[in-house]
Amino acid sequence: MTTLKLLSVASEIYPLVKTGGLADVTGALPAALAAESVAVRSLVPGYPSVLAKLAKAEAVQTFADLLGGTARLITGTAEGLDLFVLDAPHLYARPGDPYVGPDRLDWPDNAFRFAALAQMAVRIGQGRVPGFVPDVIHAHDWQAALAPALLHYAGGRRPGTVMTVHNLAFQGLFPAHLLTVIGLPPASFSIGGVEYHGAISYLKAGLQFADRITTVSPTYSREILTPEAGMGFDGMLRTRVAALSGILNGIDDAVWNPADDPRIAATYTAQAIEARGRNKAALQSRLGLDSKPDTLVFGVVSRLSWQKGLDLLIAALPTLLEHGAELGLLGSGDQELEDAFASAQSAHPGRIGCVIGYDESLAHLIQAGADALLIPSRFEPCGLTQLCALRYGAIPVVARVGGLADTVIDANAMALASGVATGLQFAPVNAQGLNGAIGRTAELFGDRQAWVQMQLNGMATDVSWRKPAHYYATLFRNLVAARAAAR
Repeated sequence: MTTLKLLSVASEIYPLVKTGGLADVTGALPAALAAESVAVRSLVPGYPSVLAKLAKAEAVQTFADLLGGTARLITGTAEGLDLFVLDAPHLYARPGDPYVGPDRLDWPDNAFRFAALAQMAVRIGQGRVPGFVPDVIHAHDWQAALAPALLHYAGGRRPGTVMTVHNLAFQGLFPAHLLTVIGLPPASFSIGGVEYHGAISYLKAGLQFADRITTVSPTYSREILTPEAGMGFDGMLRTRVAALSGILNGIDDAVWNPADDPRIAATYTAQAIEARGRNKAALQSRLGLDSKPDTLVFGVVSRLSWQKGLDLLIAALPTLLEHGAELGLLGSGDQELEDAFASAQSAHPGRIGCVIGYDESLAHLIQAGADALLIPSRFEPCGLTQLCALRYGAIPVVARVGGLADTVIDANAMALASGVATGLQFAPVNAQGLNGAIGRTAELFGDRQAWVQMQLNGMATDVSWRKPAHYYATLFRNLVAARAAAR
C-alpha cells in the first residue's frame, strides 16, 4: 500500500501540551495511522512546553515578520511524534494555558496566534517547505480551521483538506477588520465565506471550505444538523451534509491500561478485577473520603461547565448522599461551579472530595478506583472519560447524547438479561434525569453479579484507535482519489 502523507494541524498535542480531549486525539492518532500506511507530521505552536521537549530540532525556514514578529519553522521529534513547530516567541512564548491568560480571559491576540498556525499549514501544503509535501491536511477545531479557507482562496494545486470538529461550541470569532491582516481576501467576507453575524469565524472557514468534515462520533454528526445542537451552523452544515461524517474517537490503550499503569495504586486485569479495591481505598484516602469498601463511589473527571452538566450534579448531590454514596471530583472551569463543589465538600466532609485543577495521576486513580463515573453532559461530541472508564472497569453513567450514546450500552432490562450492558444512560438531561440515573446506579451496585458483569463487559470493549484510524485512513485515501479523478 502506498504511503499517504498527512499534515495534522492542531493547537495542542499530548503529552506536550494539553487542556482537554483534543490533545489526546492529536497525540494518539499519528501512531495508529502509521499502521494504516499514513505518515503523519503534526504542526503545532511553539509553546515553551513544546520547545523544551523537542529533539533533533532543525530550523527549515525563518520569517522576518510573521504577524508582528520574527519566527522560525522547526522540524523535530518529541515523545515519538514527528513535528513541525512554529517558533514565534511574540505569539507563543507564554506560560500556562495556551488560550487564556492569568485573568482567565482569552489572549487578546488569539486571532493572530492561530492565523499564523494556519498560514504555516498553507506553506507546507503548497510544497514550499522542503522534504514534506502532504497529500492531505487535517485541521483540528477552530484554531486550525483557517487553513482550508486560506488554501481555497490561494488557488493553484493544493492537498486535500479535512476539518474535524471536536466541539462546535468553540467557533473562533474575531473582528471583521482583521480579514486582510490574517490573509483572507475581501470577497471572503460573505455568507458563503467566513462571515458570521458580522464577525470572522475561523470555525466557519473550515466548515465552509474543507473538502471533508468529520465530527468525533456518528450521533454528534447528526445532532449538529439540528437547530438544537448546531450552534448556529446547522443550516450551513445541512448544505454540506454529503461531505460530513462521524468517526468515533479512541484512546491510547497503552497510556490507559490498568494492567501496567504506573499512576495507580495497584495494577489489575479483568481476570483479577478484585485488585481494583486497592485503588478504591487509595482514592478514598487521597480525597479524604470515608474509607468504606462497600460504599458506592462516584467519580468525576471533567471541565466544570454548563456543557458538561456539572450544575445538574450540584442539584443532584442530595440524591447521591441519600443513597449513601460518595463523590470524588477532579476538574476546573467556571468559578461558580468551582465554588459550589468546594462548598459541598466543606458541608459534607468524608462524603464529597474535590480537587480543583488538573492532575493526570489523579485522573488515572479516579478511573481505577471509582465504582462509577458520572458524565451528565448536555452535549458531548464524543467524550473520552467514558472510554477510559470502560477500560478501567468503572461503570460510566452518561447522558444520552453524542458520543456518550454511541459508546455506552445502557443497562436496561434486555441488555442486563443478555449480559451485554456496559453502563447507564439517562434522558432527559436535567436534574430529574440525573437523579434517576443515580438511583438506578445505586440499585445495580447492590447486585454484585450484574455489576461485575458490566465491569467485565466494559473492559472487553475495544476503545483503542485501531478501528477509528482505519476509518480515517479510508477517508483520506478516498479524498485523494476523488481529487485525482477530478483533475
